[in-house]
Amino acid sequence: MRPWNTFVEGDNLDVLPRLAPAYGPFDVVYLDPPYNTGNPFAYADKVDGPRADRHRVWAAMMRPRLEAVRAVMSERGAVFVSIDDNEAARLRLLMDEVYGEKGFVAQVVVNLNPKGRQLGRGFATSHEYLLVYARSPAHCALDASSPSLVDPRDFPLTSDDGRRHRRLPLRNTNKKFNPVTAPTMHFAVYGDPESGRVSTAPFAGSVEIKPVFGDGAPAVWRWSAAKIDAQPDDLVCRWVGTGERRRADVFQRDWLHEGRRKKLRTIWLAGEIGSTDTAVMELKALIGHLFESPKPTGLLRRILETMPGDARVLDPFAGSGTTGHAVALQNAADGGRRTCVSVNLPEPVRPGSNADLAGLARVSDVTRARLKAVADVVGGGFEELTLDS
Repeated sequence: MRPWNTFVEGDNLDVLPRLAPAYGPFDVVYLDPPYNTGNPFAYADKVDGPRADRHRVWAAMMRPRLEAVRAVMSERGAVFVSIDDNEAARLRLLMDEVYGEKGFVAQVVVNLNPKGRQLGRGFATSHEYLLVYARSPAHCALDASSPSLVDPRDFPLTSDDGRRHRRLPLRNTNKKFNPVTAPTMHFAVYGDPESGRVSTAPFAGSVEIKPVFGDGAPAVWRWSAAKIDAQPDDLVCRWVGTGERRRADVFQRDWLHEGRRKKLRTIWLAGEIGSTDTAVMELKALIGHLFESPKPTGLLRRILETMPGDARVLDPFAGSGTTGHAVALQNAADGGRRTCVSVNLPEPVRPGSNADLAGLARVSDVTRARLKAVADVVGGGFEELTLDS
């Protein structure tokens, strides 16, 4: 059985094809590439022309790597790429070309700096983006929901058998669905507001109920008559309104159950997934303050929650090793069997940086140190893979 974390030092463009036969295909790929903020980056591939602009240089570096990533992904796989405004537009076009426009799943706004960046002119930017694409839309295993967002406080009612639930209107509240657009869903049901019983056929003590909007206009039900008959215990009839506006209505009992998930929105707040500040503290707690802008493990754990618990995970731009850390934390939390391969270039750290002062000469040294510490603290093991030249 492989350890949860494997580390490979080298250029991802060279490493990925040689890695795939034994460790792939990969189901989840997370990329945090250079954001091209104007500083030189280590992946200095050749670009035609001595005066190529920095955007073309960046795109020329990224394209073959996106293609290499796609080549090692499974049919059920999804790729998640972090980026900021410097290259978000170009990355979207590149992803469309490499994965196809139909592979696009979402462009998520990620709020990693709640205070906003105060330096420079203009707005105090508080977000980045996460582009999500499917390797094969028809077979992708991504479930855009999360169990961690489910709040028991949203289910304030308790049934006689102790199950928590909430009441949702059985009528469809979307006015696009009405007796004209969905005629088969407009029909009478029968309910007793005193006992709560609901049926599609009249019974003693029942009243006829047709779906209506708040203004009294005819509406439609969300459930068919067959489903109402099949799940009567999941419905309840109650009085709504007062005085002359009092009427009987039907509600769904929406149960809180084990494994329940909540659909993810396309804005992820720092209060939910962590921020750059909390990410720095996470890294500091393990091996020291060695990286200025790591990603929080909460961001990666949310990504992991959207995919199967036995996923093979790949991070070709591993940086400080957040992805491998998140894989170990998520496995420990939910009993998953995920494995992660982290790849990082032996890029020199900035002279005088915290990593340099700590005696770590390369960014890959930081990745290696963190993943070793994760194995010691969280568990799951660690191995370093050396590929033959």
